[in-house]
Amino acid sequence: MVDMFNWIGKLVVGMLVVGIGMMIFLRFTPGLPISSVVTQKTDMFTVAGEGKVTVVPDTGIVNLGITASKSTVKAAQTEANTVINTISAKLKELGIENKDIRTSQYNIYPQYDYRGSINRITGYQVNISLTVTVRDIDKINSVVDTATALGANSVGGIQLTVDEDRQKELLQEARKKAVDDAKAKAESLASAAGITLGRIINVQESSGSYPRPMMAYDSKVMPSGAGGGTEIEVGSADITASVTLFYETR
Repeated sequence: MVDMFNWIGKLVVGMLVVGIGMMIFLRFTPGLPISSVVTQKTDMFTVAGEGKVTVVPDTGIVNLGITASKSTVKAAQTEANTVINTISAKLKELGIENKDIRTSQYNIYPQYDYRGSINRITGYQVNISLTVTVRDIDKINSVVDTATALGANSVGGIQLTVDEDRQKELLQEARKKAVDDAKAKAESLASAAGITLGRIINVQESSGSYPRPMMAYDSKVMPSGAGGGTEIEVGSADITASVTLFYETR
């Protein structure tokens, strides 16, 4: 029995010594790390690319107008309305759809006699304008000639553009060319600089450029019977896209 008590006593003393030793060790030594996180800096390589698609405009937009001056509003309206209605009917015969013929202006102005001390109304002027979208670009010259022959005395704002659905398709094509251009530049520059490219981690696009409606040039509107006619050169337009690619480097 005595030996058992001696053995227990030694065990307790040993545990106390170990505990005191650990306390001293932790008190006077720096803490041991439990876990560590290793981070690696990743640099980025950026390069820009551009893509362009050249297209021939397929849509024309033209403003046709009539100005009529009469002594009364009703008389001026009657004359202007008659001319506009006749023009609209004839344009539909040429294949222009009703939705593509729109009244863009309808104005009535009094005309004054400024002589003397009192301004006196001497008549009225009516201005009516049609905006006509010609989806068959080959007909744009005929549209202008027909309108002027029927009494239109104002032709302006002739614009050449591309159908909206086709614009979207061509912009997508320009984007693809821009990405391919950026990738080719990135590979060439990285090779020259001794940089190893990783994956593409981001793409940014500058605003794509649709062919903005262009004022037609080399256009001539000849009065009926003058021995000439409208000559509008369609030319071409560019659709462009610009992108920036962001690469990881290794």
